[in-house]
Amino acid sequence: MNAPWHMNSSLRDVPDAVNARLDDYLTSSAEEFGHINPAVDTAIDILRGFILNGGKRVRPTFAWAGVRAGLSHTNPDAELPAASSLLTAISALEFIQACALIHDDIIDASDTRRGHPTAHRSFEAEHRENSWHGSAEHYGVSQAILCGDLAFSWADDMFNGAGLPASALERTRPAWRAMRTEVIAGQILDVAVEANGSEDVADSMSVITYKTASYTVARPLHIGAALVGADRQTIDLLRGIGHDIGVAFQLRDDQLGVFGDPAVTGKPAGDDLRSGKRTTLINYALSTNDSAAATRLRAGLGDPNANVDELKSIIVDTGADQRVENLIAKHSTRAIDAIHSADFDPDITNELAALAEKLTHRSF
Repeated sequence: MNAPWHMNSSLRDVPDAVNARLDDYLTSSAEEFGHINPAVDTAIDILRGFILNGGKRVRPTFAWAGVRAGLSHTNPDAELPAASSLLTAISALEFIQACALIHDDIIDASDTRRGHPTAHRSFEAEHRENSWHGSAEHYGVSQAILCGDLAFSWADDMFNGAGLPASALERTRPAWRAMRTEVIAGQILDVAVEANGSEDVADSMSVITYKTASYTVARPLHIGAALVGADRQTIDLLRGIGHDIGVAFQLRDDQLGVFGDPAVTGKPAGDDLRSGKRTTLINYALSTNDSAAATRLRAGLGDPNANVDELKSIIVDTGADQRVENLIAKHSTRAIDAIHSADFDPDITNELAALAEKLTHRSF
Protein backbone atom coordinates (compact mmCIF):
# COMPACT_ATOMS: atom_id res chain seq x y z
CA MET A 1 0.00 0.00 0.00
CA ASN A 2 1.25 3.48 -0.88
CA ALA A 3 2.09 5.78 2.03
CA PRO A 4 -0.42 8.59 2.68
CA TRP A 5 0.29 11.83 0.86
CA HIS A 6 -0.38 15.18 2.47
CA MET A 7 0.06 18.87 1.70
CA ASN A 8 3.33 19.21 3.61
CA SER A 9 4.97 16.06 2.22
CA SER A 10 8.67 16.66 1.62
CA LEU A 11 10.24 17.17 -1.80
CA ARG A 12 12.55 14.24 -1.08
CA ASP A 13 9.51 11.94 -0.90
CA VAL A 14 8.22 12.94 -4.33
CA PRO A 15 10.24 10.50 -6.52
CA ASP A 16 9.09 7.35 -4.71
CA ALA A 17 5.50 8.57 -4.47
CA VAL A 18 5.46 9.46 -8.17
CA ASN A 19 6.96 6.09 -9.09
CA ALA A 20 4.12 4.36 -7.26
CA ARG A 21 1.49 6.44 -9.09
CA LEU A 22 3.14 5.80 -12.45
CA ASP A 23 3.37 2.08 -11.71
CA ASP A 24 -0.34 1.98 -10.88
CA TYR A 25 -1.27 3.94 -13.99
CA LEU A 26 0.88 1.83 -16.32
CA THR A 27 -0.49 -1.38 -14.81
CA SER A 28 -4.10 -0.31 -15.26
CA SER A 29 -3.40 0.95 -18.79
CA ALA A 30 -1.79 -2.35 -19.75
CA GLU A 31 -4.85 -4.18 -18.44
CA GLU A 32 -7.16 -1.86 -20.37
CA PHE A 33 -5.35 -1.70 -23.70
CA GLY A 34 -2.83 -4.55 -23.85
CA HIS A 35 -5.47 -6.92 -25.22
CA ILE A 36 -5.66 -4.96 -28.50
CA ASN A 37 -2.64 -6.77 -29.91
CA PRO A 38 0.63 -8.26 -28.65
CA ALA A 39 2.46 -5.40 -30.39
CA VAL A 40 0.54 -2.89 -28.28
CA ASP A 41 1.31 -4.89 -25.15
CA THR A 42 5.01 -4.84 -26.08
CA ALA A 43 4.92 -1.09 -26.64
CA ILE A 44 3.32 -0.53 -23.23
CA ASP A 45 5.90 -2.84 -21.65
CA ILE A 46 8.80 -0.95 -23.25
CA LEU A 47 7.27 2.36 -22.21
CA ARG A 48 6.84 1.02 -18.69
CA GLY A 49 10.48 -0.01 -18.48
CA PHE A 50 11.62 3.29 -19.94
CA ILE A 51 9.67 5.29 -17.37
CA LEU A 52 10.28 3.18 -14.27
CA ASN A 53 13.95 2.23 -14.84
CA GLY A 54 15.54 5.42 -13.59
CA GLY A 55 14.84 9.11 -13.82
CA LYS A 56 15.19 11.81 -11.19
CA ARG A 57 11.49 12.88 -11.26
CA VAL A 58 12.69 16.47 -11.46
CA ARG A 59 9.52 17.88 -13.01
CA PRO A 60 7.03 16.44 -10.50
CA THR A 61 9.37 17.49 -7.70
CA PHE A 62 9.37 21.09 -8.88
CA ALA A 63 5.62 20.94 -9.39
CA TRP A 64 5.24 19.83 -5.77
CA ALA A 65 7.54 22.66 -4.74
CA GLY A 66 5.16 24.97 -6.60
CA VAL A 67 2.24 23.52 -4.66
CA ARG A 68 3.89 24.07 -1.31
CA ALA A 69 5.25 27.52 -2.16
CA GLY A 70 1.89 28.49 -3.63
CA LEU A 71 0.08 27.49 -0.46
CA SER A 72 1.78 30.42 1.27
CA HIS A 73 0.00 32.81 -1.12
CA THR A 74 -3.25 31.12 -2.09
CA ASN A 75 -6.39 33.00 -2.98
CA PRO A 76 -8.65 32.41 0.05
CA ASP A 77 -11.57 31.67 -2.29
CA ALA A 78 -9.66 29.02 -4.26
CA GLU A 79 -10.93 25.45 -4.03
CA LEU A 80 -7.98 23.32 -2.98
CA PRO A 81 -7.58 19.87 -4.54
CA ALA A 82 -6.92 16.88 -2.31
CA ALA A 83 -3.24 16.12 -1.79
CA SER A 84 -3.67 12.69 -3.41
CA SER A 85 -5.18 14.25 -6.55
CA LEU A 86 -2.33 16.74 -6.73
CA LEU A 87 0.20 13.90 -6.57
CA THR A 88 -1.49 12.09 -9.44
CA ALA A 89 -1.65 15.29 -11.50
CA ILE A 90 2.03 16.14 -11.12
CA SER A 91 3.02 12.51 -11.81
CA ALA A 92 1.59 12.99 -15.31
CA LEU A 93 4.55 15.25 -16.10
CA GLU A 94 6.71 12.13 -16.35
CA PHE A 95 4.77 10.96 -19.40
CA ILE A 96 5.65 14.19 -21.20
CA GLN A 97 9.25 13.64 -20.15
CA ALA A 98 9.14 10.08 -21.48
CA CYS A 99 7.83 11.30 -24.83
CA ALA A 100 10.51 13.99 -25.03
CA LEU A 101 13.33 11.59 -24.20
CA ILE A 102 12.16 8.79 -26.49
CA HIS A 103 11.92 11.19 -29.42
CA ASP A 104 15.15 12.94 -28.43
CA ASP A 105 17.01 9.62 -28.47
CA ILE A 106 15.74 8.98 -32.00
CA ILE A 107 16.80 12.43 -33.16
CA ASP A 108 20.24 12.01 -31.57
CA ALA A 109 20.57 8.38 -32.74
CA SER A 110 21.45 7.42 -29.16
CA ASP A 111 21.90 3.76 -28.27
CA THR A 112 21.51 4.00 -24.50
CA ARG A 113 19.58 5.98 -21.92
CA ARG A 114 20.23 5.62 -18.17
CA GLY A 115 22.44 2.63 -18.91
CA HIS A 116 19.68 0.77 -20.81
CA PRO A 117 18.92 0.48 -24.55
CA THR A 118 16.90 3.39 -25.87
CA ALA A 119 13.31 2.69 -26.88
CA HIS A 120 14.02 2.59 -30.61
CA ARG A 121 16.91 0.18 -30.06
CA SER A 122 14.66 -2.04 -27.93
CA PHE A 123 12.07 -2.23 -30.70
CA GLU A 124 14.84 -2.78 -33.25
CA ALA A 125 16.17 -5.70 -31.19
CA GLU A 126 12.68 -7.21 -31.05
CA HIS A 127 12.50 -7.08 -34.86
CA ARG A 128 15.91 -8.74 -35.28
CA GLU A 129 15.20 -11.45 -32.70
CA ASN A 130 12.01 -12.42 -34.54
CA SER A 131 13.56 -12.18 -38.04
CA TRP A 132 10.67 -10.02 -39.24
CA HIS A 133 10.37 -8.47 -42.69
CA GLY A 134 11.86 -5.13 -43.63
CA SER A 135 14.37 -2.93 -41.90
CA ALA A 136 14.81 -3.56 -38.18
CA GLU A 137 16.17 -0.05 -37.73
CA HIS A 138 13.18 1.56 -39.44
CA TYR A 139 10.82 -0.59 -37.40
CA GLY A 140 12.52 0.46 -34.19
CA VAL A 141 12.28 4.16 -35.02
CA SER A 142 8.67 3.88 -36.17
CA GLN A 143 7.47 2.07 -33.06
CA ALA A 144 9.43 4.34 -30.73
CA ILE A 145 7.84 7.43 -32.30
CA LEU A 146 4.43 5.92 -31.64
CA CYS A 147 5.46 4.90 -28.13
CA GLY A 148 6.43 8.50 -27.43
CA ASP A 149 3.12 9.69 -28.85
CA LEU A 150 1.33 7.27 -26.53
CA ALA A 151 3.18 8.73 -23.54
CA PHE A 152 2.21 12.26 -24.61
CA SER A 153 -1.43 11.18 -24.83
CA TRP A 154 -1.35 9.49 -21.44
CA ALA A 155 0.08 12.62 -19.84
CA ASP A 156 -3.17 14.43 -20.64
CA ASP A 157 -5.26 11.44 -19.60
CA MET A 158 -3.54 11.11 -16.24
CA PHE A 159 -3.62 14.84 -15.53
CA ASN A 160 -7.27 15.29 -16.48
CA GLY A 161 -8.27 12.11 -14.65
CA ALA A 162 -6.53 12.99 -11.39
CA GLY A 163 -9.74 14.01 -9.66
CA LEU A 164 -8.96 17.72 -9.54
CA PRO A 165 -11.78 20.24 -9.02
CA ALA A 166 -12.95 21.89 -12.23
CA SER A 167 -11.70 25.25 -10.95
CA ALA A 168 -8.18 23.87 -10.43
CA LEU A 169 -8.13 22.41 -13.94
CA GLU A 170 -9.34 25.70 -15.39
CA ARG A 171 -6.68 27.84 -13.72
CA THR A 172 -3.90 25.34 -14.52
CA ARG A 173 -4.77 24.45 -18.10
CA PRO A 174 -3.06 27.51 -19.71
CA ALA A 175 0.26 26.60 -18.08
CA TRP A 176 -0.14 22.92 -19.02
CA ARG A 177 -0.91 23.79 -22.65
CA ALA A 178 1.96 26.26 -22.88
CA MET A 179 4.42 23.76 -21.42
CA ARG A 180 3.53 21.08 -23.97
CA THR A 181 3.99 23.46 -26.89
CA GLU A 182 7.17 25.00 -25.48
CA VAL A 183 8.99 21.70 -25.12
CA ILE A 184 8.17 20.72 -28.71
CA ALA A 185 9.08 24.19 -29.97
CA GLY A 186 12.37 23.90 -28.12
CA GLN A 187 13.03 20.55 -29.77
CA ILE A 188 12.20 21.99 -33.20
CA LEU A 189 14.62 24.84 -32.54
CA ASP A 190 17.28 22.39 -31.33
CA VAL A 191 17.04 20.32 -34.51
CA ALA A 192 17.10 23.45 -36.69
CA VAL A 193 20.14 24.89 -34.92
CA GLU A 194 22.01 21.61 -35.29
CA ALA A 195 21.13 21.40 -38.98
CA ASN A 196 21.98 24.99 -39.89
CA GLY A 197 25.17 24.85 -37.86
CA SER A 198 24.45 28.01 -35.90
CA GLU A 199 27.33 28.93 -33.62
CA ASP A 200 25.41 31.81 -32.05
CA VAL A 201 25.23 31.55 -28.27
CA ALA A 202 21.87 33.35 -28.41
CA ASP A 203 20.45 30.41 -30.39
CA SER A 204 21.79 27.77 -28.01
CA MET A 205 20.44 29.74 -25.05
CA SER A 206 17.02 29.91 -26.71
CA VAL A 207 17.06 26.14 -27.01
CA ILE A 208 17.85 25.93 -23.29
CA THR A 209 15.01 28.31 -22.45
CA TYR A 210 12.29 26.43 -24.29
CA LYS A 211 13.50 22.85 -24.44
CA THR A 212 14.60 22.62 -20.82
CA ALA A 213 14.24 25.62 -18.50
CA SER A 214 10.57 26.21 -19.20
CA TYR A 215 9.28 22.66 -19.18
CA THR A 216 11.69 21.23 -16.62
CA VAL A 217 11.43 23.83 -13.89
CA ALA A 218 9.55 27.06 -14.66
CA ARG A 219 6.29 25.54 -15.90
CA PRO A 220 6.18 22.73 -13.31
CA LEU A 221 6.55 25.36 -10.57
CA HIS A 222 3.84 27.38 -12.33
CA ILE A 223 1.55 24.36 -12.62
CA GLY A 224 1.97 23.40 -8.98
CA ALA A 225 1.25 26.92 -7.76
CA ALA A 226 -1.72 27.33 -10.11
CA LEU A 227 -3.23 24.05 -8.92
CA VAL A 228 -3.61 25.48 -5.42
CA GLY A 229 -4.72 28.93 -6.58
CA ALA A 230 -1.57 30.96 -5.89
CA ASP A 231 -1.70 34.65 -6.78
CA ARG A 232 -0.14 36.03 -9.95
CA GLN A 233 2.79 37.68 -8.16
CA THR A 234 3.81 34.36 -6.61
CA ILE A 235 3.48 32.52 -9.92
CA ASP A 236 5.61 35.12 -11.71
CA LEU A 237 8.24 34.90 -8.97
CA LEU A 238 8.33 31.11 -9.19
CA ARG A 239 8.61 31.20 -12.97
CA GLY A 240 11.60 33.53 -12.72
CA ILE A 241 13.24 31.27 -10.17
CA GLY A 242 12.44 28.29 -12.36
CA HIS A 243 13.99 29.90 -15.42
CA ASP A 244 17.29 30.45 -13.62
CA ILE A 245 17.37 26.95 -12.13
CA GLY A 246 16.43 25.44 -15.50
CA VAL A 247 19.13 27.31 -17.40
CA ALA A 248 21.78 26.28 -14.86
CA PHE A 249 20.44 22.69 -14.90
CA GLN A 250 20.78 22.41 -18.68
CA LEU A 251 24.18 24.08 -18.78
CA ARG A 252 25.31 21.49 -16.24
CA ASP A 253 23.83 18.78 -18.46
CA ASP A 254 25.80 20.16 -21.41
CA GLN A 255 28.99 19.99 -19.36
CA LEU A 256 28.22 16.39 -18.41
CA GLY A 257 27.46 15.54 -22.04
CA VAL A 258 31.12 16.24 -22.80
CA PHE A 259 33.00 15.71 -19.54
CA GLY A 260 30.68 13.41 -17.56
CA ASP A 261 31.59 9.93 -16.35
CA PRO A 262 29.60 7.36 -18.38
CA ALA A 263 29.37 5.11 -15.31
CA VAL A 264 27.50 7.91 -13.55
CA THR A 265 25.56 9.56 -16.38
CA GLY A 266 24.55 6.37 -18.20
CA LYS A 267 25.54 7.98 -21.52
CA PRO A 268 28.64 7.20 -23.62
CA ALA A 269 31.61 9.52 -23.09
CA GLY A 270 31.51 12.52 -25.40
CA ASP A 271 28.09 11.61 -26.76
CA ASP A 272 27.20 15.26 -27.41
CA LEU A 273 30.39 15.73 -29.42
CA ARG A 274 29.71 12.74 -31.66
CA SER A 275 26.14 13.91 -32.25
CA GLY A 276 27.35 17.39 -33.19
CA LYS A 277 25.20 19.27 -30.69
CA ARG A 278 25.69 23.04 -30.84
CA THR A 279 25.38 23.65 -27.13
CA THR A 280 26.37 26.87 -25.40
CA LEU A 281 29.55 25.10 -24.26
CA ILE A 282 30.43 24.23 -27.85
CA ASN A 283 29.52 27.65 -29.20
CA TYR A 284 31.70 29.36 -26.61
CA ALA A 285 34.59 27.11 -27.69
CA LEU A 286 33.98 27.81 -31.38
CA SER A 287 34.12 31.55 -30.72
CA THR A 288 37.78 31.28 -29.66
CA ASN A 289 40.33 33.58 -31.25
CA ASP A 290 42.40 30.48 -32.03
CA SER A 291 41.02 29.83 -35.51
CA ALA A 292 43.02 26.62 -35.94
CA ALA A 293 41.54 25.16 -32.75
CA ALA A 294 38.03 26.21 -33.80
CA THR A 295 38.55 24.54 -37.19
CA ARG A 296 39.66 21.26 -35.58
CA LEU A 297 36.72 21.31 -33.19
CA ARG A 298 34.27 22.13 -35.96
CA ALA A 299 35.62 19.25 -38.08
CA GLY A 300 35.24 16.76 -35.23
CA LEU A 301 31.70 17.67 -34.23
CA GLY A 302 29.20 15.12 -35.49
CA ASP A 303 31.93 12.65 -36.46
CA PRO A 304 31.24 9.27 -34.78
CA ASN A 305 34.94 8.41 -35.17
CA ALA A 306 36.27 11.68 -33.79
CA ASN A 307 38.98 11.70 -31.14
CA VAL A 308 36.84 12.72 -28.18
CA ASP A 309 39.80 13.38 -25.87
CA GLU A 310 41.30 15.79 -28.40
CA LEU A 311 38.01 17.66 -28.75
CA LYS A 312 37.69 17.89 -24.97
CA SER A 313 41.19 19.35 -24.75
CA ILE A 314 40.34 21.99 -27.32
CA ILE A 315 37.25 23.00 -25.36
CA VAL A 316 39.23 23.29 -22.12
CA ASP A 317 42.04 25.23 -23.79
CA THR A 318 39.57 27.81 -25.10
CA GLY A 319 38.23 28.38 -21.59
CA ALA A 320 34.69 27.53 -22.72
CA ASP A 321 34.11 25.12 -19.85
CA GLN A 322 34.98 27.80 -17.29
CA ARG A 323 32.71 30.32 -19.02
CA VAL A 324 29.85 27.85 -18.71
CA GLU A 325 30.69 27.21 -15.05
CA ASN A 326 30.53 30.96 -14.45
CA LEU A 327 27.15 31.12 -16.17
CA ILE A 328 25.86 28.21 -14.07
CA ALA A 329 26.99 30.01 -10.92
CA LYS A 330 25.29 33.24 -12.02
CA HIS A 331 21.90 31.61 -12.66
CA SER A 332 21.95 29.24 -9.69
CA THR A 333 23.00 31.98 -7.27
CA ARG A 334 20.29 34.32 -8.54
CA ALA A 335 17.66 31.60 -8.16
CA ILE A 336 18.74 30.60 -4.66
CA ASP A 337 18.90 34.23 -3.53
CA ALA A 338 15.37 34.79 -4.86
CA ILE A 339 14.11 31.70 -3.03
CA HIS A 340 15.52 32.91 0.27
CA SER A 341 14.15 36.41 -0.31
CA ALA A 342 10.63 35.16 -1.05
CA ASP A 343 7.97 34.98 1.61
CA PHE A 344 7.50 31.21 1.44
CA ASP A 345 7.06 28.79 4.32
CA PRO A 346 10.54 28.22 5.83
CA ASP A 347 10.48 24.47 5.17
CA ILE A 348 9.79 24.77 1.44
CA THR A 349 12.25 27.66 1.19
CA ASN A 350 15.04 25.46 2.51
CA GLU A 351 14.00 22.40 0.50
CA LEU A 352 13.69 24.29 -2.78
CA ALA A 353 17.03 26.06 -2.30
CA ALA A 354 18.72 22.73 -1.52
CA LEU A 355 17.17 21.14 -4.61
CA ALA A 356 18.37 23.99 -6.81
CA GLU A 357 21.88 23.61 -5.42
CA LYS A 358 21.87 19.84 -5.91
CA LEU A 359 20.67 19.87 -9.51
CA THR A 360 22.95 22.63 -10.73
CA HIS A 361 26.09 21.15 -9.16
CA ARG A 362 25.43 17.49 -9.90
CA SER A 363 27.63 14.86 -11.57
CA PHE A 364 24.77 12.65 -12.85
